Amino acid sequence: MTQVARPPRSESGGLAARVSLGRRFTPVSTEFLLIASTALLLTLFGLVMVLSATSATAVANGSNPMSGALRQGIFAILGIPLMFLISRLPVRFLKKLAWPALFGAVALQLLVFTPLGVADGGNRNWIQVAGFQMQPSEFLKLALSLWIAYVLLRKHAMLGTWHHVFIPVVPVGALAIGTVLAGKDLGTAMVLVLILLGCLFFSGVKLRLFIIPVLLGVAAVLAYALSSTDRMRRITANCDDMALYNTDCYQSIHGIWGMANGGIFGLGLGNSQEKYGWLPAPGNDFIFAIVGEELGLIGCIVVLALFTFFTVGAFHIIRKTDDPFIRVAAGGITVWIAGQAVLNVGVVVGLFPVMGVPLPFMSQGGTALLAVLLACGVLLAFARTLPSGEKQETASRTRARGVRAARRGRVSE
Repeated sequence: MTQVARPPRSESGGLAARVSLGRRFTPVSTEFLLIASTALLLTLFGLVMVLSATSATAVANGSNPMSGALRQGIFAILGIPLMFLISRLPVRFLKKLAWPALFGAVALQLLVFTPLGVADGGNRNWIQVAGFQMQPSEFLKLALSLWIAYVLLRKHAMLGTWHHVFIPVVPVGALAIGTVLAGKDLGTAMVLVLILLGCLFFSGVKLRLFIIPVLLGVAAVLAYALSSTDRMRRITANCDDMALYNTDCYQSIHGIWGMANGGIFGLGLGNSQEKYGWLPAPGNDFIFAIVGEELGLIGCIVVLALFTFFTVGAFHIIRKTDDPFIRVAAGGITVWIAGQAVLNVGVVVGLFPVMGVPLPFMSQGGTALLAVLLACGVLLAFARTLPSGEKQETASRTRARGVRAARRGRVSE
């Protein structure tokens, strides 16, 4: 006799319907929320500070005081939806995108040496298209992270030998970085070197094999710095010597003065004095100095805390994932964003020489903002592969029970 399945009954005797909402409505992980929220807050914070830092000079030049913030806002409006759109992409699609992304980014970077290229401050690292100026090397950072992760994934079982670690990662990475160095942009090249080393580190290569690329990267940066007497003079300038005030240390000194003027609570939003033609690039590389002057130590701590929370969320992805591609790509992106923030803040407070590295999310520059939001979208796509908080707790309990059972088995033996 055939039995007909009956729907389950609730404790009260009524019929209970089970509704499956599917993966689309599955709760996201804590890492997803942490990365997305800090990225949005830093972007919003950056728009406010760009408006404050650029409005004075815009008025002095007879322009719209909101023009700088509006241009930055256009890229934010474009980048934030793209960030969440990329977060929906499957990881297998991101793997397939690795080679095309690298070829496209290098081809775009080579355009700086064509008539489309624009030189600024001695660096030729921009192109002018349809009235918009963009920096292709920003997209190269993301492309290099994905490509190295994909190549090392294919070689995951062979990373114990040096030639599988080095080829083709080191030579191809060196060629990509060389296209940036050819434009004399040492700061961006240093960030790309950090990305390459970060990817190698999180791939799990043996320490003795990791040391060699570190030494090669340091040697390449030093060789490039030593190749120019003008560059070495600016790098080794002692900005405690006021004799260099009008030459190599002018920007650094005014950046430190801006931070000092702010004190603990700052002069108030919009009340910076350095932005009135004293501090060069107040909305770009030295926007952190404007934060310190207007919002004081409190504002600086808030910015650093947001970057810390972002980094913690990204490192949790690296720690919890079982996919080598996710681990390496997330490691490269994290080293890029966190390392670049450290370099920028270090320049502003006088720990490092001026190297033209923007503060991620916050510095004026549409290409830099768009690239970092796309990178956040990739991190969010990785975060979606992690189980939600309840599932993580269940998995942790399961692993703990397995470990206890194994220990009891060894004891009984």
